[in-house]
Amino acid sequence: MDLLEDLESLQFERGIEEEDRSWLYLQHRCHGLMIKGCAHATFFCKLLHNLSKLLQEKQASRCSSTESFANAPDDDNELKVGIIGGGHLGKQLARVLLQLVPIPAERLRISTRRPEALDEFQKLEVQCVYDNSHLVGWANLVFLCCLPSQLPSICTEIQNSFRKACIVYSFVSAVPIPRLKNLLNHTNILRAQYQCVEGFAHIPGANKEIIAALQDPVILQATCPSDPTGGVILNIKWLDGVFYAALNVCTAKAAHLWQALQLVNELFPASCFKKCRKDGPPCPKLQLGHFLNESYIENLPPKSPLPWFDLTIVQLRDTPFSDNLLTHPALQDHVTHLYCNSFGISLPEEQHYLAPPDSPSE
Repeated sequence: MDLLEDLESLQFERGIEEEDRSWLYLQHRCHGLMIKGCAHATFFCKLLHNLSKLLQEKQASRCSSTESFANAPDDDNELKVGIIGGGHLGKQLARVLLQLVPIPAERLRISTRRPEALDEFQKLEVQCVYDNSHLVGWANLVFLCCLPSQLPSICTEIQNSFRKACIVYSFVSAVPIPRLKNLLNHTNILRAQYQCVEGFAHIPGANKEIIAALQDPVILQATCPSDPTGGVILNIKWLDGVFYAALNVCTAKAAHLWQALQLVNELFPASCFKKCRKDGPPCPKLQLGHFLNESYIENLPPKSPLPWFDLTIVQLRDTPFSDNLLTHPALQDHVTHLYCNSFGISLPEEQHYLAPPDSPSE
């Protein structure tokens, strides 16, 4: 609740000189970026959460099998999320993940220099401490929500505490991916890159609280990764990173390539593929060729594991997945459907978007 909503004399805008009011759009733009960032982080967590559930189901069904990915401890299959930074972004992200994924409080931890300022989360039994190294050693997904000036010292502190499979999701927009890779000495890094549309004044949800905005179907539709109409464009290379990160999760559990492909396909709702049958033959599900070069696939034995993907390279170079995403409308629709379905919304059949290939890059 905004306590100042009806008190015009105390509104932020009342303190702005007339000649400076033209810059007020930046406030809405900042809030719009926060909404999109939290929405995409929530989608990614939902995706990993659902993948973890599938892995647990495979473990239960193959408890007597010799296939190694089924032998991982139950606890290791759970999604455990750490947030480094307890400022405005870190707190907003924590609220969103707790309510909308939802992540149980015992599976979320926050590391900040002022844990005493996170009383609302401690009351929910979220562990709030100042121990970055311990947090990254515990979590399998870590969000960096710190200031760019703080990042070098944090990276020095945590770079030897990562497990290989731990995914680092960076909100530190001022630090490019190659720099992050060097600072962290880690390759399993995901970073969303945004570009604000020039001259775009209306950002959907700019006047709503983050949680409320992400429960509004119209605003959620505007956050769709392939939708450029919301005033903020997300580089489609982020989608590359998301799906290759999911494959890395499967590889970390020693799933061979066909098992991994089956698990990723099971993340898509059945309705996604039924829709393709309305006006023609069913479209194919994800194939190895969507992720690997055909020449590489030809030399792979059926039971071999997938290669470990360097997510920093995935997000900086063309990949089979990004090539297919740009050239196959059916694949675009499947990804859009998956995103919307994860939030419980659906798009009109004719309304599918894809950010142009010249979206912002490094």
